[in-house]
Amino acid sequence: MRVGTRPQHLLPAQDNRAAMGYQRQDPVIPPQRDLDDRETLVSEHEYKEKTCQSAALFNVVNSIIGSGIIGLPYSMKQAGFPLGILLLFWVSYVTDFSLVLLIKGGALSGTDTYQSLVNKTFGFPGYILLSVLQFLYPFIAMISYNIIAGDTLSKVFQRIPGVDPENVFIGRHFIIGLSTVTFTLPLSLYRNIAKLGKVSLISTGLTTLILGIVMARAISLGPHIPKTEDAWVFAKPNAIQAVGVMSFAFICHHNSFLVYSSLEEPTVAKWSRLIHMSIVISVFICIFFATCGYLTFTGFTQGDLFENYCRNDDLVTFGRFCYGVTVILTYPMECFVTREVIANVFFDGNLSSVFHIVVTVMVITVATLVSLLIDCLGIVLELNRTTFVKCHIKGMKTKNHKIRWVWWLTPVIPALWEAKTRGSLELRSSRQAGAT
Repeated sequence: MRVGTRPQHLLPAQDNRAAMGYQRQDPVIPPQRDLDDRETLVSEHEYKEKTCQSAALFNVVNSIIGSGIIGLPYSMKQAGFPLGILLLFWVSYVTDFSLVLLIKGGALSGTDTYQSLVNKTFGFPGYILLSVLQFLYPFIAMISYNIIAGDTLSKVFQRIPGVDPENVFIGRHFIIGLSTVTFTLPLSLYRNIAKLGKVSLISTGLTTLILGIVMARAISLGPHIPKTEDAWVFAKPNAIQAVGVMSFAFICHHNSFLVYSSLEEPTVAKWSRLIHMSIVISVFICIFFATCGYLTFTGFTQGDLFENYCRNDDLVTFGRFCYGVTVILTYPMECFVTREVIANVFFDGNLSSVFHIVVTVMVITVATLVSLLIDCLGIVLELNRTTFVKCHIKGMKTKNHKIRWVWWLTPVIPALWEAKTRGSLELRSSRQAGAT
């Protein structure tokens, strides 16, 4: 052994490891870029999840208050104001419970569409029946939305100074065609209903503006309009009809599975929280709208609240414009349902890009043609068998032109029921309210 060398067994542990072929293992520190990429992926996932939840939230709210809200003040008149408020809360609770129950049923049965859930529960006959009904309801709603938008916006454009009321460009047919080509068709071509989230947000914002207008007029007009004798009666005989109007405003079950599937990693717990939030927002808006509208006109409240106001009221005219746009923006959600039914029945739930476009264009074209040929919403509603109300059009001459008064409000129009019991289908002029 040479001088200055140590025996092998006296070498430090580190030297022993080196002699045995081991190398020192330093802690592995991932590069900063990998950490940044991982954080970016996590943040993108969280952002996408929040975005999907927000889109679903506004889609549900828009589906609830999109078009039916305008008839809620009249439902207060039909039921009695105190009972009407209680019924509105009851309808909202039933809606909340049933929407959650529907998705729970799908999760327990392993189904992801309304049709497949019914098929598993009631068999093929139930599947066929639901498919027919689930197609007809939104399809006829599309037709009624076109009629509502055409009639509402034509009245708005007639108020523009210097515009000839007989101008074809402000007629209902041109408005329906233009809104279809520029708004409803492009929006309906989306494949994922989550894409309508921003559209539903705009629609909800416009509804909030309408609520502000109704509140403003409740403050400015309410004190000057005499209250009817039965204005504060707790309950009235027509409460059942009022429930029909409220139920129509809150119905959104036919598109619930579409909205649920648009969530990022959908679960029943997420859906329950989403529905609870949507119902709370919707009830808040509906309660304020129904209360302010009814307190302004009490027993004079009409099925279409806008018909109670002066036609030359610019603020209310702006509210009519907002309502017409809201109806247009609600239209695509109904088209999504009709297309889904067709896809499930005839294409096993899968539509290629070409057939997706073809089916969408065909459905919207047929709905548009029907709405152009029929200018009375009562006929559309009779086709839907949701009510057997007849529509009466009363020609009314004004200084420069002729205005057609058409009841085009909702699939349940209790104003006509009231008129029918009097043996006349003539609609009352808004001058009955004494507001002007």
